[in-house]
Amino acid sequence: MACVVIVGSQWGDEGKGKVVDLLTEGARGIVRFQGGNNAGHTLVVGEDKFIFHLIPSGILHQGKACYIGNGVVIDPQVLLQEMDKLDKRGMPVGPEKLRISDRAHVIMPYHQALDLAREKAKGKQAIGTTGRGIGPCYEDKAARVGVRMIDLLEPEVLRAKIEANVKEKNFWLTEYFSEEPLDAAQIYDQYLEYGNILRDYVGDVPAELKELLDDGENLLFEGAQGIHLDIDHGTYPYVTSSNPVSGSVSSGAGVGITKVNDVLGIVKAYTTRVGGGPFPTELEDDTGAWLRDKGQEFGSTTGRPRRCGWLDTVVVRRSVMLAGITGLCVTKLDVLTGLDTLKICTIYQTPEGEEMDSIPASLERLGACRPVYEELPGWKEDISGARSLDDLPETCRAYLDRLTELCGAPLTMVSVGPGREQTIVLENPFD
Repeated sequence: MACVVIVGSQWGDEGKGKVVDLLTEGARGIVRFQGGNNAGHTLVVGEDKFIFHLIPSGILHQGKACYIGNGVVIDPQVLLQEMDKLDKRGMPVGPEKLRISDRAHVIMPYHQALDLAREKAKGKQAIGTTGRGIGPCYEDKAARVGVRMIDLLEPEVLRAKIEANVKEKNFWLTEYFSEEPLDAAQIYDQYLEYGNILRDYVGDVPAELKELLDDGENLLFEGAQGIHLDIDHGTYPYVTSSNPVSGSVSSGAGVGITKVNDVLGIVKAYTTRVGGGPFPTELEDDTGAWLRDKGQEFGSTTGRPRRCGWLDTVVVRRSVMLAGITGLCVTKLDVLTGLDTLKICTIYQTPEGEEMDSIPASLERLGACRPVYEELPGWKEDISGARSLDDLPETCRAYLDRLTELCGAPLTMVSVGPGREQTIVLENPFD
């Protein structure tokens, strides 16, 4: 029995979905434990491309069970659309293959309306949310007025919650944001129908996971976003509304933290970020544009172009500390092919010349820091066919060696292309 957690060590979009898909072979259950459909995991299998926003990446494998934990906020419409797309591609998703926590909170239309209205009102100060209603849904969860999946199965409870919430949200929408009000009855009918469709999928996920562990089965936990978007540990307020750190497996899936054996941190070979917020190594030049184009750095959820920059090991080192990362999985190494010189940020330097080995809580202080780079030679050889470290050019191996040395965790896996087979596996945590 082993429990392995996959986390993003930067600002998300590191390629977690591919690693989850690859490791699913060794697990019986694959569990999503936080976030919502503001995250997108892209998988390439042969000639086929799949994008998932809520369903765990392991859904493509036969004989596996996927779980959406209570720490996830669920948009039923998006979930049903994903299920329908899989069904049309000959991969039906039945209740035996997908399980949904009865305690997971539900994204409602008023959450989306508030999300969009707030971003619109902030103008240039907007955080850059996806507008999917994630933040407002987590707000209602904390305020103890949220709608849970179990409520979709209890008509009178659902009606009472919707009526109370719509009354309050409409006040904010109309009086403060000058937006149109929402219809409580229409929302009730729609979400009651969602409950009827999803009824057989909803259950006690922590209890079901315990059964698997008691039977000696392996579990793989899939996080969304990256650790530096964590609402507690990220670059607040330019963060998500949940906790992508590995510790939230316990609260977001109901599995005791003592059950976790390994935490794998996914590291993109360079750095990207979507939306607002500080980004010390951002490249607003031809190199940044080159990385964006070659790496196809456009959001799988929104299509927005990602900001690109050199690898920042200050960021990854802190993730190793915060998440207890036991191994690093480097992705998109092939994107760097063709650059004469590569840069790695090793520390920050303040305007006063002080060296900083960590990320300050103050965004003003962080924004004033400049990255201190170490330069390494690049490589020209095509590495997409490499299946061992020995297949990589010497300069490429040197880059990986320096990366792991600076980040403070051993190398577990290297991705040299989007396909499943384009992966060098040095250590499989399920072996």
